[in-house]
Amino acid sequence: MCRSCPHPVRATGRAHEYDDPTRGRQLGPPPPGGAGPFTSVWFKGGVSSNHLTRAGVALAVVSGLAGGTAYGARELLQRQAAQARRAIGKPLGEVAPSADRHYKKKYGEPVDLLVLGDSIAAGLGAEKPKHTLGGRLANGIAKHAGRSVRLRTAAVVGSESSMLAEQLASLPSSYRPDVAVIVVGGNDVTHRVPVSESVRHLAEAIDELRARGAQVVVGTCPDLGALRPVPQPLRALGSRASRQLAAAQRTAALRHGARVVSLSHVVGPFFYTFPEEMFSLDRFHPSAHGYKRTAKAMLPSVLAALGVVQAVPFGHHAPGVGGSG
Repeated sequence: MCRSCPHPVRATGRAHEYDDPTRGRQLGPPPPGGAGPFTSVWFKGGVSSNHLTRAGVALAVVSGLAGGTAYGARELLQRQAAQARRAIGKPLGEVAPSADRHYKKKYGEPVDLLVLGDSIAAGLGAEKPKHTLGGRLANGIAKHAGRSVRLRTAAVVGSESSMLAEQLASLPSSYRPDVAVIVVGGNDVTHRVPVSESVRHLAEAIDELRARGAQVVVGTCPDLGALRPVPQPLRALGSRASRQLAAAQRTAALRHGARVVSLSHVVGPFFYTFPEEMFSLDRFHPSAHGYKRTAKAMLPSVLAALGVVQAVPFGHHAPGVGGSG
């Protein structure tokens, strides 16, 4: 089993079995390298997805450079920012496919699944509703739990962690999801939101969801180092900032009673190794295959939250337990 990238084949009461689509090929991020003196430069804050564009990363780095950084370094990053703005564009638009519906009605007793967060949570980059993160999770739950699933997506493209409160406010006061999945953080990084502020908003959202009776699963900020089109040193800086936020998200989420899936561990290696398959045409958001892998990677914790399975694999963490990697 590849400990850096396990993915469940089927959910049972025992530990999951895994497949390795690389069949012996090594997965995982290459060493950052090439960052030179820029490795000491940190973002002010944490990460989400739609406006987590290469241009945004570049501008965040430029704005966050320490006062003593050489003028030449600033100029380099500014040139890379301009290059990123030209390259990224908005080929996917800003609206994700709507996947909300009742999945597998014939299975009976429904599970109410809520998805909150940014463009990854919303499914931007998927060509069909069933290929979004929510659609994939709904079908996975139905398959392994033997229950129908009512999906509600409150995630909004471009959201920061601070916007989780607004997403929750959009729900009927009587709505009681069985399980809620949150993926957010990329936009916090590009907009230089302090990590402490990002995780505070995340914790508040978890508290409200748990007050509604929901089990909560948080997918931590993806590793921006997988964005190969982003030139160095920007890519190394983005990777460091996103990993910093992901670690803080994990700590805060576990403290507030949520389950956590470290996306950089469980699915990040696939994005590093197979970027052409995993990214959509903008080379930034996940493709249908990327969402398939991401949903498959998150599913064990969602099933555990519902009581369908007990054991979870590497990269999954349960409150009060410490997880398995």
